[in-house]
Amino acid sequence: MRLRIKFSKTGSMKFIGHLDVMRYFQKALRRMGADVAFSGGFSPHMLMSFAQPLGVGAESCGEYFDLEVHSCESTAEFQQRLNSCMVPEIRILQVIRIPEDKASKGMTLVSAADYRIAFRDPSMLPARWQDRIGEFLSQPSIVITKKGKKGDREVDIRPLIYKMEASGNELVLRISAGSKDNLKPELAAEAFGAFLGISFPEHSLQICREELCADAGKDGSRQFRPLGELGDIIES
Repeated sequence: MRLRIKFSKTGSMKFIGHLDVMRYFQKALRRMGADVAFSGGFSPHMLMSFAQPLGVGAESCGEYFDLEVHSCESTAEFQQRLNSCMVPEIRILQVIRIPEDKASKGMTLVSAADYRIAFRDPSMLPARWQDRIGEFLSQPSIVITKKGKKGDREVDIRPLIYKMEASGNELVLRISAGSKDNLKPELAAEAFGAFLGISFPEHSLQICREELCADAGKDGSRQFRPLGELGDIIES
């Protein structure tokens, strides 16, 4: 049986890296006595996989990992028991059962992510900056320079920005995510800042990932659905 667990990561836990978060959950699952499935071989490990690692320093209320278990009498009870082993900065928001085929894994399905970006010092933004988002998105291309291990390269990120809008003094994004075309939210924000004629100082963006989505569209049309909608609950 495969479960999908949605959780939030806020406060001081935003400074904990992905590998440490994985180890934290492994200890919490042991503490709650979950009937977890393990791999074989000389070094057995829990069969769990995270949909998309979260960058250090970003908060989230829409993180997911898939977990193989031998049994689960109730997803609501599983959520309650696991939450009892959590610190306040990590909360279990949802537990559902999902299909066990490879195509249903979160890391395979994820294709978009929703973010909310707040500015530590909104005064750095020009007046009525919100009105220029449409102009920014109407550009045929938005080319940025991405730094990588093999050197710098220019990338057109316009096809990777699915939505950008303002909510008060915050920027709301839906951008491409996953193993194929992954766009970091700070790069999208920095590109918009460059369009406005400003450069954001280091650590000036407060990033929160709100959701991870799969593309359920057909024939080339995009229809994004949260990963938490692609399963069902188990009632006791």
